[in-house]
Amino acid sequence: MVSYAQGIDALNQSLAELTDIDVSFEFFPPKTEQMEKTLWKSVERLAPLKPAYMSVTYGANSGERDRTHQVVKRIHQETGIPAAPHLTCVDASKEELRQIAKDYWDSGIRHIVALRGDLPPGVSKTEMFAAELVELLKEVADFNVSVAAYPEKHPEAPNSQFDLLNLRRKAQAGATEAITQFFFDTSVFLRFRDRAAAAGIDLDIVPGVLPVTNYHTLLKFAGFTNVHIPGWLHRTFDGLNKDDQTTRNLLGANIALDMVKVLAKEGVKHFHFYTLNRCELSYAICHMLGKREQSAIEPPALLRKI
Repeated sequence: MVSYAQGIDALNQSLAELTDIDVSFEFFPPKTEQMEKTLWKSVERLAPLKPAYMSVTYGANSGERDRTHQVVKRIHQETGIPAAPHLTCVDASKEELRQIAKDYWDSGIRHIVALRGDLPPGVSKTEMFAAELVELLKEVADFNVSVAAYPEKHPEAPNSQFDLLNLRRKAQAGATEAITQFFFDTSVFLRFRDRAAAAGIDLDIVPGVLPVTNYHTLLKFAGFTNVHIPGWLHRTFDGLNKDDQTTRNLLGANIALDMVKVLAKEGVKHFHFYTLNRCELSYAICHMLGKREQSAIEPPALLRKI
């Protein structure tokens, strides 16, 4: 029988083998005062881990787009962490996109996540796609450009091969990195990475990790993103009291940590965490991976505007 101490030693040895791990975090613009407080407390907690960057999503309406600009610039100015705004080409002209990109560059932003974006209701096609947006951004300035990748196929793609060719077009347009949709079967990611390499896609493919804090919310996300929820994940959360957030957090952190450990042993060096503006699980997982605070950020610098 393995003792508790032996189990801890084995875990520590396993984690010690995971060296040179990079992480990044995704946030979304807050819509209320309380959500804003939650966001900036999460940024404050995660920034000392020195992530490669913090990305901020981009909504389909102008109000949310303005909030994205504000959050990105504030992260850049007040934390010193590279900020990477999402930028979509749906419902925006090329000239508008150039102006936005130029404003980001002039503000010191050097990294953009280029996406087509969700189509508005009643719209079935768009004049621009992500590959064309990447080209536009590289014409404006020498941005680092991340794009999206879908290990389980984009919901609108007719087949996986079509999806992979689209990723190759984005790489050829000048993208430097692909961030995947979240997933829970590590073999799905590894097969996708192999297929991308075989197709000549020369991109760093970064797995997107979603620590599960609310299982019912996860099911909704999975429904419109074409993500398969394995049976073991259903069984893990089955029967839990909906008010038992502590247990759900423990399970979510352990599931994500197990995935990251498997992928790290397969050579993955960078993980992108979808935080949903909450820091607790991402912070705990990073701590277990050896990503520790490197310097403190003075709270007033981040919180003085709240």
